Amino acid sequence: MDWKIGASLLACLLCVSQVWPDTRTDPETALAMLQEQGRQFDPARVVEVTDSVFTAVGYHGATTSMIVGEDGVIIVDTLMGPTAAGNAFRALREYSDKPVKAIIYTHSHADHTGGASVFAEGDAPEIFATDLFGTVNTEIEDLQPVARKRGIRQFGRTLPPEDATNRGVAPARTFDRDRGRGFVPPTVRIPDSYRANIAGVDIEMYAGPGETDDALFVWLPDQKVLFAGDNFYQSFPNLYAIRGTVYRDVRMWAESLAHMATFEPEHLVPGHTLPISGPQAVQALLDYSAAIRSVYDQTVAGINEGKPPGVIAHEVRLPDDIGDRSYLVEFYGTVAHASRAIFAGLLGWFDGNPTSLNGLHPRAEARHVAQLAGGVEKLREKMLQALADEEFQWSMQLADHLTWLDEGHVDVARDTKIKALRALAAREYNAPNRNYYLTYARELESGALVEPWF
Repeated sequence: MDWKIGASLLACLLCVSQVWPDTRTDPETALAMLQEQGRQFDPARVVEVTDSVFTAVGYHGATTSMIVGEDGVIIVDTLMGPTAAGNAFRALREYSDKPVKAIIYTHSHADHTGGASVFAEGDAPEIFATDLFGTVNTEIEDLQPVARKRGIRQFGRTLPPEDATNRGVAPARTFDRDRGRGFVPPTVRIPDSYRANIAGVDIEMYAGPGETDDALFVWLPDQKVLFAGDNFYQSFPNLYAIRGTVYRDVRMWAESLAHMATFEPEHLVPGHTLPISGPQAVQALLDYSAAIRSVYDQTVAGINEGKPPGVIAHEVRLPDDIGDRSYLVEFYGTVAHASRAIFAGLLGWFDGNPTSLNGLHPRAEARHVAQLAGGVEKLREKMLQALADEEFQWSMQLADHLTWLDEGHVDVARDTKIKALRALAAREYNAPNRNYYLTYARELESGALVEPWF
């Protein structure tokens, strides 16, 4: 199966990475890279991992898998809701019509649990999850209004077809209106590990905290298949989601991946994107673990040198020996965002510089910036010049200052920011960044968003 990014695109990425210290390149290459990544889940299809393991990819954002046993089947993860689950299950049923004997949740995220009722089929199968299942919530209930708004931006849910590409590890469009309506609570809670024979299949489950603390992975010793859940997918991992998440313990995530590698799987089934088979399966787990650990170690080293998070985030790089791996391209998570999250997760918001303890209000800071520029009119000119010079990030920052001043230049500041956002989006191959830029631009254009409240 063709699970790798095109060699020419990867070569181009390696070239531009020497120029851009982030996830930007020229617009043509960025779009081509996202389109290539999209081939992992579009079109939707069933992948025959072995003669008894089948994985449905692209029927929603996540994957769902069917393990065929002697007198029944086992389902690993169940997609977002009954509609997506039903479409995937019909496709999987082409390979077996045996009754469902068990369902396994790799973790509690809704896109892996919301369609269980479809697979249960009235047979009341056992449903397995970890002891911690349901106790870990990455979105605090009190923050639902802003979490929803930022989630829409990250995933590009409202983007028109001409702006939509994908979500990095999922299609741009998925059916979510029945989100969670097929959820069935677990009936068996497992501690650190659990071994069983289900439908004649020897199966093992192990706690594997990472993206969530309640994650587990599934091992089939006879078939040499490992189901990693969302602790692995073919992109640099989302150690921090820009929609907003509590701190994810990246050290534990790296350790869980290293543990998975000790089983020496011949087939690796991710929670999103296509499965990997052959020697690359073990190597991918080892590389993923090493990448996460390296970002953590580099960030901690920077912290102990007294560097602020912004400086560290610009300096952290993946090691040279794994930096060219196709499954570590920053389509979903980014190294810089991960580094900032590690800093905040370990030390909190204060960067150690006393200047930061009681900073100026943004409006007061904007007034001082305008004075340095030679007045508000000069600040406006410098903002427009930065845009003309394709200094898009700087032009946005100046636009924000101008918006705070609100002295007759709000419209031109908004227009400048929209143009800068669209220009940056065109150069982004990181899907959440791209989607956030474009969605935010559309909100400004429509008047749905009035700055300076972001």
